Amino acid sequence: MANYGDHEDAMQRYCREGETRAFALDNRGPLRFGDDGKLHPAIAAAYDRHGVYIFESVISAEEIDELTAAFVDLFGRLPSSPESTLDRHGRPALGSDHDAMLTSWSKPLGDPFGGTDIGNGRHPLKMFEPVPAAGLPDQVPISIMGPLQYSDAALRLYGHPSLLALAASVNGDDFTPYSEAFLIKKPGEGNSFAWHQDGATHWHSPGWDAGIHGINLMVQLYGSTAANGVWFVPGTHRLGKADIPALVAAAGSERLPDAVPMITKPGDVVISNRQVLHGSFANTSPDWRVTFTMGFHRRSAVLGVTSIAIGALAPGTYDNEWIGKRSALIGYAIDARRQHYPDEQSFIYQPHAAAGSDYRWNDSVRPSLRGYNKFDIFV
Repeated sequence: MANYGDHEDAMQRYCREGETRAFALDNRGPLRFGDDGKLHPAIAAAYDRHGVYIFESVISAEEIDELTAAFVDLFGRLPSSPESTLDRHGRPALGSDHDAMLTSWSKPLGDPFGGTDIGNGRHPLKMFEPVPAAGLPDQVPISIMGPLQYSDAALRLYGHPSLLALAASVNGDDFTPYSEAFLIKKPGEGNSFAWHQDGATHWHSPGWDAGIHGINLMVQLYGSTAANGVWFVPGTHRLGKADIPALVAAAGSERLPDAVPMITKPGDVVISNRQVLHGSFANTSPDWRVTFTMGFHRRSAVLGVTSIAIGALAPGTYDNEWIGKRSALIGYAIDARRQHYPDEQSFIYQPHAAAGSDYRWNDSVRPSLRGYNKFDIFV
């Protein structure tokens, strides 16, 4: 096993060098649209080159405060351990009333996915695992999945008109949902995510292109640094399936030389192509990173695809009924946001407009969201 001190010194140098590479890229700035309502051509071109773009100050400080308060509440209500149905205060834990997957777990500073078959085996190599401080739990929560059913603040954010317009611009007006989650990197505990590409289905499809596996939009609650943030290798979304073991072997460690960190502030939103090679290191820093992530697909890339066996996702084929049921969350989110921000111009989701669907958010609808994330659309 590598010496921890040597590893930490090497990581600090790597982070400094990565920061320099990150700010040398032309992939950050405000979210702008052209006269046609589509993503500004200069931004679209930069995103197409790199596979990642950082939109600065998209979410207001007020809304980030609401979302952060919601996260803190949810985090305090998580099960006290993977086996427990109670939270750390002895109350029934969040999600204990249904069987949809709520969270994933890791040993502190561990890599729970690297070198396993989890996620269709997309994390082939394990990252370096620093030794955590004494007295920490054996397992710590690293995500809150399906958060739209638990948090009105998260639901309202999901209906943000600029974010939905961004999804429509990249994936088409008939875009479909993928999944949502809070991803948690607690100081001194947060796990690594081994190098991987998110796409799993279409690598050998005749219609493969650089965007076929969709996008993730990552809203930053606390911001992110080179030490606790996601790293990516620019342009890899255009190159097909990466040989990760060969890349790591050539680098001599998991510190890939061309990777750059996503450095952000609270309220920034990152768009990431799901095919771009990315990962993150264990959070030995003193800073929190909490990301609200929401993913979207092209409808043409998911319609008729059979779901992959992963976690607690329901088995089946993504037909019009499945897509329609999962897309209902968009309609409820838009209306929940309209009620909270009545002076804001709401997004019009074209599949609902074309069908004459009228989604109204109220307390009577809330139970129908329970366990909705079992019907996430993963390709």
